[in-house]
Amino acid sequence: MSNISTPFSVAAIQYNPKLNRRNANIRELKKYVREAAEKGAKLIVTPEMATTGYHYLDRSAISSYVDTIPGLTTAQFAEIAKEYNTYIVIGMAEVDLETGLYYNSSALVGPNGYIGKYRKIHQWVVENYWSCWGDIGCPVYETDIGNIAMIICQDSTYFESARLAAVNGADILCFPTNSSSASISMLQHWAEMNGLYIVSANRSDKEEDFNMVGLSSVWSPYGKKLAEAPMTIDEKDPAPYILEGSIDPAQFENPAKSRMLERRMESYKELMLFLGPWDYTKNTHARNIKAASIQYEPEIGSKEVNLAKVKQLVREKVEEDVNLIVLPELSVIGPMELQKKQDIEPYAETDDGPTVQEMKKLAREVGAYIVFGFAEKELPHFYNSALFISPEGEVIGKHRKIHLDHWDERWATPGKRIMVTPVNGFGRVGMMIGYDATFPEVAGVLAVKRADMICIPASWTGDYGVELSMNQDVFPKPYPKGTVSTWDAVAKGAQSYTIVSNFVGSKYGFKGRSAIYNLDQNYTNDQTVIASSDQEEVLVNAFQTMKTDWWLDQENLILTRRTAYYKPLVTREPPFL
Repeated sequence: MSNISTPFSVAAIQYNPKLNRRNANIRELKKYVREAAEKGAKLIVTPEMATTGYHYLDRSAISSYVDTIPGLTTAQFAEIAKEYNTYIVIGMAEVDLETGLYYNSSALVGPNGYIGKYRKIHQWVVENYWSCWGDIGCPVYETDIGNIAMIICQDSTYFESARLAAVNGADILCFPTNSSSASISMLQHWAEMNGLYIVSANRSDKEEDFNMVGLSSVWSPYGKKLAEAPMTIDEKDPAPYILEGSIDPAQFENPAKSRMLERRMESYKELMLFLGPWDYTKNTHARNIKAASIQYEPEIGSKEVNLAKVKQLVREKVEEDVNLIVLPELSVIGPMELQKKQDIEPYAETDDGPTVQEMKKLAREVGAYIVFGFAEKELPHFYNSALFISPEGEVIGKHRKIHLDHWDERWATPGKRIMVTPVNGFGRVGMMIGYDATFPEVAGVLAVKRADMICIPASWTGDYGVELSMNQDVFPKPYPKGTVSTWDAVAKGAQSYTIVSNFVGSKYGFKGRSAIYNLDQNYTNDQTVIASSDQEEVLVNAFQTMKTDWWLDQENLILTRRTAYYKPLVTREPPFL
């Protein structure tokens, strides 16, 4: 719990240690930490393995440079913390004296000395040769400046890491890293989605042919970039850099923290499953998909007008070889601000009602799979639902919106199940609806169930998500203008191609940006495409599922999840509630 009510300064030390020179690295690192403290920083974060460098071949290679936590290293930085009344996070190699095991760790010290540590849960291949997987979960430490958690580098590839910090009550997430761009590219997403300040400290040099790009950063709980260090690529002996930012404790309470009240943990239990190499349900063949997202302005409440518009756009704008079409949430009525449950009655229908019959006809006519949203009636309940229809005109999948928002909370019953529909010769298709996307657990379950693609009918007015603002020079191909963090997080977090369909205009001001998201912006064999914010259009993109020629795909994601530490995501309400 923070005892400070006014904004305070923080610093990330962009520092480049040398291999096999721990004592010299510590002396030099202390100099920059002290400089940041003298400038008034109340929290100072250093990079991953900041005292030793990163590349060690095996346990014997690093054995001379590990230290206990607490130990000599933490004691030296604790002196600075005490002198300047500040908090310091040190990335370091740890030895556990009791077991003799080594860990890639970070330690937190403050004005009163050692506070706590974190051991990296999700490791990259390099440290696997000497380091054990972290075994203490994601602890959160109460300090005078707020509740602090730590994760390290590769951890950010997995939504669970930052989510654990948030669920465990963190206000600030410290992120030591040695990143070439992948791990730092997700920080804005996780800051906004979890309501966390994130302070990231990266290196900016080259070690053993591995380039680290700098771009240390500070992100707000609203996903706003508060500070970003320079990017460095192939620069010889780049100088250390002290990045300064500011944290406002008034923002520790924010919309994302409020959303924690709406988590539906009974629907997330499958996050705890480890479906490793013996998962016989997964797809084993890549499929060529050409998807279309239909974006239009709805006539609120008019099934006839909206259905006619959908048919016209599909018939006139959808190319013949498109095999998947996605429509917005509540496709033919649009979201409505109703006052009570009974008000939806005139618009709702069963899953074999007239609108469903029209969509079946359309699917047969164009020979494509169609995902569309409707108000489902299954008395005594109504649901905000989406159906998945085959080219033969059969309903083969259904999703009932799990997380309700202001559009539907007065009339809809929440759904309970997160499901994937397997289709022979096409792939495994998952669905979520609108506001569901703000809960990363949904995409996580779809990944566990091996969704090759995720369809999101949406009715988005800009009330969640932010446009990505990380330095785009780090990517071989920049993100398109209008990329929304929430939907990109679904695709990247689940390693599943994600097709979003949204409305534009109307009295509610829908903001479009329908999209088809790829799996990694560094992967140049496919692309993310984004529609406009205000025009009716059909957005088309072709991709091949099951990207297997890259360092990360869904298979590798699943095989490297650490489910033993995810239990708080499915069992625990955040302490601040």
